[in-house]
Amino acid sequence: MSRALIVVDMQNDFTEGGALGVVGGAELAVRVTAFLGRHADEYDLIVGSRDWHHGDDDNGGHFAVGTAPDHRTTWPVHCVAGTPGAEYHPRLDTAPIDVHVRKGQGTPAYSAFEATTESGEGLLELLTAREVHAIDIVGIATDHCVRATALDGLDAGLDVTVYPDMVVGVDPARSEAALTEIADAGGHVEPSDMDEGLANPGGALL
Repeated sequence: MSRALIVVDMQNDFTEGGALGVVGGAELAVRVTAFLGRHADEYDLIVGSRDWHHGDDDNGGHFAVGTAPDHRTTWPVHCVAGTPGAEYHPRLDTAPIDVHVRKGQGTPAYSAFEATTESGEGLLELLTAREVHAIDIVGIATDHCVRATALDGLDAGLDVTVYPDMVVGVDPARSEAALTEIADAGGHVEPSDMDEGLANPGGALL
């Protein structure tokens, strides 16, 4: 059974000092890099997803305009295409990533399954072409984009694993609830074989 790793939104704006920095984001970049060093050759495909928003509109209501963001469905401006905030965190080794997909691009988007390559291929299309039937998920944020990606993967009939020690979230309680929701939907939520570190999947928004 072919297996893929999905590295979700390991971007500057989602780590410390970014527009939506999450506590533990920079350390997670180091941990994901170590994970890739140990396991990259075990995957048939490694995909990196990124938010890639417009900078001249509200992206379908995703950016809060004229009001305070609620940090659930509306957000401060972040991950604008072509800006440093949209780039991968510098401590993430992107060399093992085979395919890069971008999401948002004018509309609210959380799941990596809403993302496309520059040539317009969607994530599910990529996985299907390579006969991938199982995906492992790491990245940011547990209670938003990791959750959405995992649930969409399960809806697509894939075998989905989320490593709780390889994700960080905005809100601790919602992050724990997201992992429970993924498990209840048939996903696997189990620790990786990396050393103990970011055991709490929910960080705090800086």
